[in-house]
Amino acid sequence: MDTEDHKIVEQKYSALLPIFDERSRRLWAAAEAKALGRGGISLVSKATGISRTTIHQGIKELSQPSPLKTESSRIRSKGGGRKPIASANPDILAALESLVEPSARGDPESPLRWTCKSTRNLADAMQKKGYKIGRQKISELLSDLDYSLQANRKVREGSHHPDRDAQFQYINEKVKSFQKANQPVISVDTKKKELIGDFKNSGREWQPKGRPEPVRVHDFPDKALGKVNPYGVYDQTANAGWVSVGVDHDTSAFAVETIRRWWTNMGRHSYPDAKQLLITADGGGSNGYRIRLWKLELQAFADEFGLDVSVCHFPPGTSKWNKIEHRMFSHISMNWRGKPLTSHEVIVNLIANTTTRQGLEIQAGLDTNTYPKGIKVTDEELKNVKLAKDDFHGEWNYSIHRNCSG
Repeated sequence: MDTEDHKIVEQKYSALLPIFDERSRRLWAAAEAKALGRGGISLVSKATGISRTTIHQGIKELSQPSPLKTESSRIRSKGGGRKPIASANPDILAALESLVEPSARGDPESPLRWTCKSTRNLADAMQKKGYKIGRQKISELLSDLDYSLQANRKVREGSHHPDRDAQFQYINEKVKSFQKANQPVISVDTKKKELIGDFKNSGREWQPKGRPEPVRVHDFPDKALGKVNPYGVYDQTANAGWVSVGVDHDTSAFAVETIRRWWTNMGRHSYPDAKQLLITADGGGSNGYRIRLWKLELQAFADEFGLDVSVCHFPPGTSKWNKIEHRMFSHISMNWRGKPLTSHEVIVNLIANTTTRQGLEIQAGLDTNTYPKGIKVTDEELKNVKLAKDDFHGEWNYSIHRNCSG
């Protein structure tokens, strides 16, 4: 099916819509879908806005025509019919996601997430919360929330720490407590390095037939352009983020500078009365829990902006649970699929123009500063960090308090 078919169906529907009643519209859509063959139902649904369920019902009626109208085939008055469940219960989506989110899983480069709970069990749980809803409607709402049903897949996730699940729960509870107090909560991480130049970028986008974007055959780095390190900050409450496109090394100084730029450009405007900041991060890399420079740079940040900074690290081998992976980075990858990243400007603009139907907003900027590797933090310097470890796994969960002036 191509765009020409879509356009023809759309034009037909627009021309006939004024004379359609509910039943004739359903039967016409079903006839068009059957005539188009494989993929016809999806194409007609997208071109007309008629739901796939309605088209399936029309096909069923066409295959079993009845000479007489029955009560079930009557035409409703304008505005009749059952209202969408999300309209009648505006908070139902949030209630459903609260059930599946703690066990959500996702590939960092895929926008899909999935749940290990069955729709039947979810429907039962929602009914206990007071929502009158069945498992079929649960399935539709999960689709609206970008969840899909997927089979198990064997992957290597590193060592399984005995307190892994307890740490997940600890992070979840801490995030909720900060959000309840209207204090900012961010998820941070480095996206994979990207080559700059006319190199092939995975994925496909619409182009004139026979005129694909020409790119190099071999992905040898361009010495003049090099690579970039995109480091991101995702605001879990506001569904917004900042990405610094770094041209030097991915160090702790670069990571905290990105947090500084997020706070300066976005965070402090969203949370003008904030006194604390919670950061959720992987256990390794430039923001690893063993990195002394990470803590030293966070102390400088805390002192500069008068914020107490709390940090929770994910256990080893569980970086895919980091919210930024499937709520921001995956959408950036989708937005620039099939587009060669030919310059710094192209990368920054593609990131900044990434949006979702859920309202994701991203700002981005180029960071041309140099960040030398191998900086050593002495024991004396580390003593000056006002570090307070939590009672539960203090190596993963800790706070850095600001130095009060005067």
